[in-house]
Amino acid sequence: MTKDDRFYLNRVALFAHVERVGVSQACRDFKIHRSTYYRWRRQVLRNGLEILRPRERRLPRMPNQLPVWTEQKIITLALAQPGLGPRRLAAQLAQPNPLGELSVSASGVLKVLHRHGLGTRPRRLALVAGYAAPPERELPPRPVQLHLEAEQPGDLVQIDCFHIGSLSGTKGKVWQYCETLGGTVSTRPDPWQYVDLRSLQ
Repeated sequence: MTKDDRFYLNRVALFAHVERVGVSQACRDFKIHRSTYYRWRRQVLRNGLEILRPRERRLPRMPNQLPVWTEQKIITLALAQPGLGPRRLAAQLAQPNPLGELSVSASGVLKVLHRHGLGTRPRRLALVAGYAAPPERELPPRPVQLHLEAEQPGDLVQIDCFHIGSLSGTKGKVWQYCETLGGTVSTRPDPWQYVDLRSLQ
């Protein structure tokens, strides 16, 4: 049962209660003013009990709201160029174009777009793309797998060298050299350390 149905049944029950106890007592019991009851009674006598159903009210049209034809031009331009924001759309509408020149502020354009569910760039792009799903993030491109080939051990040799630190009590530096034989023959790193004795002197 909807809210409108409850209102309707309550008003019909008021009219049934009036037949039993009278107008004043029934209005007190239902907490309704007598003038409201008499207004409803005139309508019921003229149109029947169905008139007691609550009527749907349309949304009010504000006096400063843009005309429908202007809104349609804004929507047309927004869908033709979905990447533009409200400021750029307002600037485009102010310039001579096939849709005609319109003087609309950026906030006016944004309100029109929000009323039609196109207030954000992803929504406009999704509508133009033909689906209403939120756009997904672009995945980064997969790295290209590098492959080196060697026919025999020793064809591909990579030597990497970096500073580890200093030996305690000396002024020398300790370097680590990592030798890697690459390719299809061997990919096993063979690290070994080397102490630069020249710097110890």
